[in-house]
Amino acid sequence: MASKPEPTAPFHTVQYALRVLETVAEHGDGVTAAQISRETGLPLGPLSPLLLTLRREGHVEQVTDGAYVIGSSLLLIGSGPARRQALEARLQQTLAQLRDSVGAAVYISRYVDGEIRVTQYADGPRTPAVNEWVDFRSAAHASAVGKCLLAQLDRDGRRDHISRHRTPRLTSRTITNEKVLFSKLDSQPATVPVLDLQEYAVGTVCAAVPLTAGASAGCLALSLPVEDAHRLRAAAETLNRRAAPVLLSMAL
Repeated sequence: MASKPEPTAPFHTVQYALRVLETVAEHGDGVTAAQISRETGLPLGPLSPLLLTLRREGHVEQVTDGAYVIGSSLLLIGSGPARRQALEARLQQTLAQLRDSVGAAVYISRYVDGEIRVTQYADGPRTPAVNEWVDFRSAAHASAVGKCLLAQLDRDGRRDHISRHRTPRLTSRTITNEKVLFSKLDSQPATVPVLDLQEYAVGTVCAAVPLTAGASAGCLALSLPVEDAHRLRAAAETLNRRAAPVLLSMAL
């Protein structure tokens, strides 16, 4: 099903990052930032923080003469099942770092074959995951994850989903009217986190940001107990800013 919104800032960052990695890979003996800038067309201004992110994630390394080479995290990735396992491990590490950064459980979800799937998550004793008291696949209308994924579908895709998964009232805050739900999804800016303020479960607030790679709809989300609701918007903004490294780990 076609994705609805324009690509978000994290998506563009990943596109640039992949171009940078391709350039670095072509220069086995190392390549300077100035040369990377010339070959990719990316100005040094935005290139510098991007290279810093790639270094922090282990995708590139800077050698003694200041040139960049492919980093150890990419050199360890082979092909086939080994590559998939390495990517999943790398992504899990990235999620754990993000969990500690925002102080909340974090999740990656995708819309696959017409269903919502939480594919990976990172929680902990101080950052408990959401109690899935209703199957997430049946609660797209109420959860930040579900609304974020539905917002990336076209209207036919949304109608198809709702025809298979009705919109029951899970809490007093749950939107059950399809017209109202679709109107809110249409008015949701692609670069602003989607919020769930006790719509899925009493006692839990959540936020989600889109992770759109190609035609696949995905999102990065977090959850907090309601007593920490005052931290939700700041945590969501941090989540939004940190989405690019997560999307990059998924794209490699």
